Amino acid sequence: MNIIVCIKQVPETTEVRINPETNTLIRDGVKSIINPFDMYAIEEAVRLKERFGGKVSVVTMGPPQAECALREAISMGADDGFLVCDRAFAGSDTWATSYTLAGAIRKIGVFDLIICGKQASDGDTAQVGPGIATHLDIPQVTYVKKIEEAGEKSMRVERMLEEGFEIIETPLPALITVVKEINDPRIPSLKGMMRAKSAKITMLGQKELNLNTTKIGLCGSPTQVVKIFTPPQRQGGQMLQGETAEAAKQLVGLIKDEVN
Repeated sequence: MNIIVCIKQVPETTEVRINPETNTLIRDGVKSIINPFDMYAIEEAVRLKERFGGKVSVVTMGPPQAECALREAISMGADDGFLVCDRAFAGSDTWATSYTLAGAIRKIGVFDLIICGKQASDGDTAQVGPGIATHLDIPQVTYVKKIEEAGEKSMRVERMLEEGFEIIETPLPALITVVKEINDPRIPSLKGMMRAKSAKITMLGQKELNLNTTKIGLCGSPTQVVKIFTPPQRQGGQMLQGETAEAAKQLVGLIKDEVN
């Protein structure tokens, strides 16, 4: 089974700075990590390889420093890494990002399954995975918490819902996004870290991908951030005193006063 995992390098700190001119994240000088949800995607891909054989390729789109994320994925058991990196891709929204990653996946070659984390911790949109599936015109299943069966032509998964779960069977190739309930990511072994240190990372830029220039980067992004600002702190507020029943009566009284 040939598996491609899409990961993203995100800022480790919550103190994110914004470029006031482009309204995009400033990543220079900020320590970065693999998006936490993507760690579960890497682990699940490696487990599938261990069960069925095949290959795990990891791809990320970002600045040159994102190479570190690919090497960490290789240390966990992935076979190779692809860095989609070009100034032409800078400022991409989720649509342009998914379009660019889909182009990179076509360049990488034949695959049976694409795995993504359910969302990125810096954007929280959960749109890139489904966007990739749309651009590649393949089936997708989101919020997967368990892979029950996987064969050459199809797989059956358990998809998490707010009030339960559902079982879905999908033909392959397909794309899934996974949640943290699916596994516990492994700690890289010393052998894995040594292999990752010397692994070759393949760079893919606009020259290699030859994408439509009207669909990439900031100019090719239909989503435009007009303004970013910090909401003002809430003023006032009241702390209710007493036991639960008494506090509930106070709350009801306050709501009635507000309505009246």
